[in-house]
Parts: sequence; C-alpha cells; structure tokens
Amino acid sequence: MTAAPRVYLDWNASAPLRPEARAAMAAAMDVVGNPSSVHAEGRAARALVERARAQVAAALGARPEEVVFTSGATEAAGVLAQAAGAVRVEPTAHDCLWVHRRDGPEAGSVLAWGLANNETGVIAAPPPRGSDGRIAWGGGSSAHLLLDVAQAVGRIPFSFAWSGADMAIVSGHKLGGPKGVGALLLRAGTEIAPLVAGGGQETGRRSGTENLVGIAGFGAAAEAAARDLAEGVWERVAELRIFLEETLELAAHQTILVGKGVERLPNTVCLATPGWKGETQVMRMDLAGFAVSAGSACSSGKVRPSRVLAAMGLDPEAAGSAIRVSLGPLTTRDEVLRFAKAWTGALGRHRARAA
Repeated sequence: MTAAPRVYLDWNASAPLRPEARAAMAAAMDVVGNPSSVHAEGRAARALVERARAQVAAALGARPEEVVFTSGATEAAGVLAQAAGAVRVEPTAHDCLWVHRRDGPEAGSVLAWGLANNETGVIAAPPPRGSDGRIAWGGGSSAHLLLDVAQAVGRIPFSFAWSGADMAIVSGHKLGGPKGVGALLLRAGTEIAPLVAGGGQETGRRSGTENLVGIAGFGAAAEAAARDLAEGVWERVAELRIFLEETLELAAHQTILVGKGVERLPNTVCLATPGWKGETQVMRMDLAGFAVSAGSACSSGKVRPSRVLAAMGLDPEAAGSAIRVSLGPLTTRDEVLRFAKAWTGALGRHRARAA
C-alpha cells in the first residue's frame, strides 16, 4: 500500500518556493555581472536588482528608494541596535525585535511592533501617533515606529505608505521567495548608520555585493503574493482555517484555540491542550506525515516556554502544550481533514494513557 504524501502545515515558518521565484532565480544565475560594475554585464545585473526593488516596493506599498535589501528580517531588525534612545518592544513581538529592547532617554527612541504574530496569527494594530507625531507607549513616547510585517505581507492588506511606520522589516521566504533575502523599508528622511559597512551598496545602508539570485526570486515572489491577495486566494485559506478549527473543537473540548474571536491571519491556528506537551504533539504529527510547529522556527530547534503565549495570559502548562498549524494557498480540504483525524486520534490515545 502506498503511503499517503506528507502534508506541509508550517507556512508561517517558511512558504514553499513559488514557481515565479524559481524561474526568476534560474534566469538570474545566468547573469554574470556584478551589480556595481559599470560595463554592460554589470548594468544587466543592476537592472535585475532594480526590477526586484520595484516589485517589492509595489507589493508593500512603498517607493523603490525606500527598499534596502538585506539577508532577511532579522538582519533588518539590527537597525534597532543603532537607536539613540530607548527601544520599546511590544510584548508579543518576534525575538528578532525583542533582543534589542533597552531602556534609554526619550530622544531618539523607537517602538518596535509586530503587526501579525507568527505563533498565534493575532493581528495587533500599532498605537496611533499623537498630534505631535509621536507614539504614546508605556507612559512615555517614541519618536519612531518599526513594524515587523514578515507574517502579514501578502496575507492581509498592508501599505508602508499608510502604515505610519518609519521602518518595516520583511523576509522573502515568508512570501514564497528564497531563504536568505529580505528587506528593510526606510521612510525618506529617516537616517540610519550602515547595517553592514563596506563598499557602500544599497545607498550605503547595507554594504556587500547584492545577492542577485535571491533578490530576483524575492521580487518575483512579492509580485505573485500581491496578486494572490488581490485575487482573494487567502479568503479561501481563511475558510479552511475556520473549517479546521470547527472540526477540532468537536473532538477536543479541553483544547484552547488561542486568539479565537480576535482578528487573526487567515491561515494560523494555535492549539493549546494542557497536559500534552507541544513538542510531543509535533513529533507525533511528524511521524504521521504532517509538518506542524511548536512555535517560532527561529530558535534553531530549541524547545522553550513561549514568551508570546505567556504575555497573552496562558499559564506555563497551557503555553507548553501549544502547537501552531499554519495553512497556505496550496493546502487542500482533504489535507485539513486528514490532519484533524490524525491529531484527534493522537489526542484520544494520549488521554487513554493518562487515564
């Protein structure tokens, strides 16, 4: 009997490579020039970089000159290390922002905010600016706003132009581009020290020869992701997410659907089943042919209590029992049903052993 194909339900960790990105990367591999060279070969390479910059800018509602290519959102978040004052970070932000939090003087301070949480999918609108253009935060105020939009872009409407942010960070592989490329969006007039010093590439903000192949794939993926969003692809994903949650609720009465009832990404289900460790569930599902996660994939496989879930009020036992199931446009209703059957079956066996 042929084994059923594996089912990938970890889109928040990384989306599968889009065919548009694969084609753009294959074409870029044949471009020999360095984008900084002035000869014809170099100009051809530069044209690919600038085409991708325009594609990313259009997808994120930014101007091309506001896009600085990086190795990903984590590197782009390094701009926080240069803040002159305090770095205030909202409690459920990704670790790449959280590690930069610090006290300091009000002048030059930055508020770092995750627009959509990678573990729960909960969307958190940033606080509005006051009449002085500053953001009220924790009894003080912040001069600048940095948004982490890595999970949001391509799944919910977003425009850097109307976001009110001075900076934003994004990773290509969350959109179906290659891993190892991303961008820092920097509003005109916002000055930073170089993320990487050297030859002055990326208008002096991030030196080093551009990752031509990765950037080309990122641009193509961003364009395709924006098209999917406009065509309502993620509305179908949201219907699948709701179907999955309703199916699981029928069999798992003690399971907590984290974030239920609040605005969330269309694809993310976070399940907490107190008494059943999240890492155990992940291993059970992996053996059954399903790829899910016990939280962020950015901790190099380390299992630790979720800071995000603790900040949302879950006790340590509940937080330690959480898994994340994240769907995508390629996910089918049959795959969702198969997962629900496998997970509820494993839950039943766990309860029988615990009885």
